[in-house]
Amino acid sequence: MAVIIVQASRLSLNDIHQTWLHLEHNLVYVVVLSAFVLVGSTVYFMTRKRSVYLVDYACYLPPSKLKVEHDRFMKHCKLMGCFDETSLVFLDKILGRSGLGEETCAPEAMHCLPPKPSMEAARQETEQVMFGALDTLFANTNVKPKDVGILVVNCSLFNPTPSLSSMIINKYKMRGNIKSFNLGGMGCSASVISVDLAKDMLQVHRNNYAIVVSTENITQNWYFGNKKAMLLPNCLFRIGGAAVLLSNKSVDRRRSKYKLIHVVRTHCGANDKAFNCVRQEQDDIGKTGVSLSKDLMTIAGNAL
Repeated sequence: MAVIIVQASRLSLNDIHQTWLHLEHNLVYVVVLSAFVLVGSTVYFMTRKRSVYLVDYACYLPPSKLKVEHDRFMKHCKLMGCFDETSLVFLDKILGRSGLGEETCAPEAMHCLPPKPSMEAARQETEQVMFGALDTLFANTNVKPKDVGILVVNCSLFNPTPSLSSMIINKYKMRGNIKSFNLGGMGCSASVISVDLAKDMLQVHRNNYAIVVSTENITQNWYFGNKKAMLLPNCLFRIGGAAVLLSNKSVDRRRSKYKLIHVVRTHCGANDKAFNCVRQEQDDIGKTGVSLSKDLMTIAGNAL
């Protein structure tokens, strides 16, 4: 301290003035630099991509009474009386090559003779699948429905009014400002499209949960005719669905099963063959079904 006092006493007025100017110049420099750092940090944290985590998922498990073994399936098709012998042989051949086991299930309306593909039965199937998967998801994650800010539902062939997303919101009494989306007619890639949409929404709305529900409705989409291309879905599609919980909350990092890194979407709709490879239509006698083109596997492979 004494040394400092001695040195200070030797300074002239001009030395003191120069020292003050030097400090003043450095002060402006420090303030400007601090402002740049502050603004830069703010811009970075506001624009950087937020991490999206898959916290958990749940698949719907149908009751055992809805199981459709191969023999039971073929017996049921014969008793329906709408398929000719050629179609029955074709169904049996495709079913044997499909890779489906003896544990797959069909909706309750299709177990009836004759089948009852009513609107009410279709609603019951969809509610059973969606609510079954969501009940399990909420129980496993301890997340309350009102905590969810984003909901994306996809189902290609069943799009009633009120929508499937509205049915979920009503069932679980979700909050009024939830961002809900109901995707239809988008085929087997709809699950990936839904995850991509949820991911984009989570980039905008921070500290949030998003739920993606994927399902398909069989009740109103069985084909009761004899066109081979439209008989294929009868053998390939069964009841089922899944619900996925996504989060951009940092606190969910440790308990999450996965972190979403990349979502790649390829749209081949500009190609006519790709556009028509899966098509809902009526056959020559007016029976509605879904036609699968022989080019489907090639087109799907190219898209992937």
